[in-house]
Amino acid sequence: MNIRICAVAGMFYPRDPNHLEQLLTRFFANVKKPSDAKGIVSPHAGYIYSGEVAAQAYASIPTDFSGTFVVIGPSHRGYLTAVSMVPWETPLGIVDTDTEFVSALDLEADEFSQADEHSLEVQVPFIKFRFPRARIAPIMMGEQDQPSAMNLAGKIIEAKRKTGRDIRIVASSDFSHYVSEKIARENDLYAIEPLQTLDTNEFYRRIESRKVSACGYGPISAMVEACKVMGAKQATLIKYATSGDITGDKREVVGYAAIAVI
Repeated sequence: MNIRICAVAGMFYPRDPNHLEQLLTRFFANVKKPSDAKGIVSPHAGYIYSGEVAAQAYASIPTDFSGTFVVIGPSHRGYLTAVSMVPWETPLGIVDTDTEFVSALDLEADEFSQADEHSLEVQVPFIKFRFPRARIAPIMMGEQDQPSAMNLAGKIIEAKRKTGRDIRIVASSDFSHYVSEKIARENDLYAIEPLQTLDTNEFYRRIESRKVSACGYGPISAMVEACKVMGAKQATLIKYATSGDITGDKREVVGYAAIAVI
């Protein structure tokens, strides 16, 4: 059986299953009560830096969810938008891909371009640990302009209509990269603010006006637009942090946000 092999285990997160399970257990120890979010924004840095933030995002979805997670991650290597059709390996076991839903997305399948992309991979152990009966629909997003985000949102909604699946959507994104913590926090919160009212037009405008180096603004926008069609009314910033909170170095940080769309 063909599977998508772990590419960044041992780098972004522990390869040893026991170590990984202990780490994830600690991350979820102090999370807030689930709110049944339709979509979330979750970071994709090394777990030591962003794992606690990611756990807060996933905790906004009830643990008994057993449907399909549509996971949208940005392509860091310039590949075009593509899906994966094979199961995904994690140190905690295999996560099955919902091939019927993925086929209904009407996007090209490209396993090669997915092979080394971490933006999707780092989300999958969280899903396996927290939602062991769930499946995934992995989407690597190339072009992140607003029309592309709207187009992808439409494809997700159409696939949901065709398959009748119960879905939750994960937008994998870090925010500002390698600027001072003061600038990162100010710019990131400025960009995130319009998401609270699901205003992706203003989100794009603010990203551009401040040159915010968020790597997954396209996945965030596609997730928000799809959730709006699914009945979402608002988004909540659950937690914001930076790498400087862990390293103590505030001169050059990466920003992380956990956002729930409800």
